[in-house]
Amino acid sequence: MSEEKKPSLLEGFKAFLMRGNVVDLAVAVVIGAAFTNIVNSVVKGVINPLVGAFGTKDLDKYSSCLKDPCSVNAAGEPEGILIMWGSVLSAVLSFLITAAVVYFLMVLPMAKYLAKVEQRRKAKEGVQETMEITELEVLKEIRDAVVAQRGPGQREQ
Repeated sequence: MSEEKKPSLLEGFKAFLMRGNVVDLAVAVVIGAAFTNIVNSVVKGVINPLVGAFGTKDLDKYSSCLKDPCSVNAAGEPEGILIMWGSVLSAVLSFLITAAVVYFLMVLPMAKYLAKVEQRRKAKEGVQETMEITELEVLKEIRDAVVAQRGPGQREQ
């Protein structure tokens, strides 16, 4: 009986790490984190002041009081119920900007590129199909010419 050698735990872990999709995913996470910092800076440095032109300069300051009094007492404890909808608006703007940048700079160009590649592949298949049909027609013409040369009374062998 031959015993199959089981891969060691370290070999299995190495094989897992060396898969292409794991490395690609790790790169995507790192790039995404860096990109998130850029988008957050744009929102806080550009979008928030533009929106703040109509109110406060910081979206995080926008809030509504659900239950009065919305204040902090002498002990430092909040009183009432304060809804901080400005921070939600800031997060939504960050998400929309991120989604727009990813779509217009990554998804859309890649989709156009893949469509062109598919179009070229289909055109190449169409040329190959046309060549096969043309060869078949030529062979039929040769056959018809040979049959015509033999004459109607001769038998095929």
